[in-house]
Amino acid sequence: MAANPEISSQLYVESKNAILAYLVQNIDQKLLERGDEAMLRARVEELVEEKLRAEKVPYSRQMRNRLVSDIADEILGYGPIEPLLRDPTVTEVMINRFDQVYCERFGKLELTDVQFRDNEHIRHVVDKIVTPLGRRVDESSPMVDARLPDGSRVNAIIPPLSLNGPVLTIRKFSVDPYTVEDLIGFGSMTQQMAAFLAACVKIKLNVLVSGGSGAGKTTLLNVLSSFIPEGERVVTVEDAAELKLHQPHVVRLESRPPNIEGKGEVKIRDLVRNCLRMRPDRIVVGEVRGGEALDMLQAMNTGHEGSLSTIHANTPRDAVARIETMVMMAGMELPSRAIREQIAAAIHLIVQIGRLSDGSRKVVSVTEIQGMEGNVVVMQDIFAFQQKGIGEGGKVQGVMQPTGMVPRFMDRFAAAGIHMPNEIFRRPTT
Repeated sequence: MAANPEISSQLYVESKNAILAYLVQNIDQKLLERGDEAMLRARVEELVEEKLRAEKVPYSRQMRNRLVSDIADEILGYGPIEPLLRDPTVTEVMINRFDQVYCERFGKLELTDVQFRDNEHIRHVVDKIVTPLGRRVDESSPMVDARLPDGSRVNAIIPPLSLNGPVLTIRKFSVDPYTVEDLIGFGSMTQQMAAFLAACVKIKLNVLVSGGSGAGKTTLLNVLSSFIPEGERVVTVEDAAELKLHQPHVVRLESRPPNIEGKGEVKIRDLVRNCLRMRPDRIVVGEVRGGEALDMLQAMNTGHEGSLSTIHANTPRDAVARIETMVMMAGMELPSRAIREQIAAAIHLIVQIGRLSDGSRKVVSVTEIQGMEGNVVVMQDIFAFQQKGIGEGGKVQGVMQPTGMVPRFMDRFAAAGIHMPNEIFRRPTT
């Protein structure tokens, strides 16, 4: 998408900068402190019109409205990217350079017409995000993870680590998280799979959601968490709080980075250990990425069944290998076979989700961990997505269907009073 030449013109930029300076001098500090956005925006619009009349700038009504909007976003929001953050169709915003801003819509990346003045303008927006959180970004601390007030996840990295200037990535938080009906409607899973996964959560199987970056792991974890019965105490552990559970008895824990002096850090592993002392019925870990994998496996193997988590991996087999590596990162010198035995005993199900070439997100397999044979963790797909080809408009064609394998834990459904017919696992004959 090409930038609007009128908006990127020198006259427009100069007008905007002059009006911003005028606003700084004339806006009431008490109004800023009150934080009433509607009143602030009205006052900003009033002052902008006042300045434009005084300067007799030859702008059309459309351009004057755009200028008012841009300046209001600069003062009250996060500058040029504010319209993207307000757009419900945008799921991610990526600032690569001051003059190159991408966004993700419907799983596809697109170049926007949004531009910053320069690198300092991006730094100003980054500081506006992290300063209220007691964080900083400078040469001594050139990377930061943060969260906007609405829950959106933010990552910023600046020179010397970033060679193109400051880079800002914002994963937007969904105000209304997707439900299982939404995922079925999108074609991300079938009605059969949804019923099966809901039953697996209810009978307290330990489930791991695996997938690549941006595949929809947290969305799926949120949906699976919605199947937890309301009478249970759920403790969630996350790096940046994104899960939105609606059960009445939920305790949310969030890790904390070190402060400016490098002290006060609380890691995911510390929180996982602590939540074991909080009498949880369920532990939901947003993502395992380090030594906390060992603590989670031990919790799963010592009575905390029904735990849920996500992991970055491209296949269920890769997920098992990654957990093994993470357990080694915990500093325990355990032989590989002992670690694999713990994995095979702790995790019942791996749900693999992927983002396909057309931008759609699908559950591509539901895999049961069946145990050990020799030194190998034995796994079996229960449902699998079979891609048939590419249709019109690049849309992926395929079918999600049972593999014909019946899981070994069928007796647990019966014991819980859940009717799970064998037909749900029958492979279609055609």
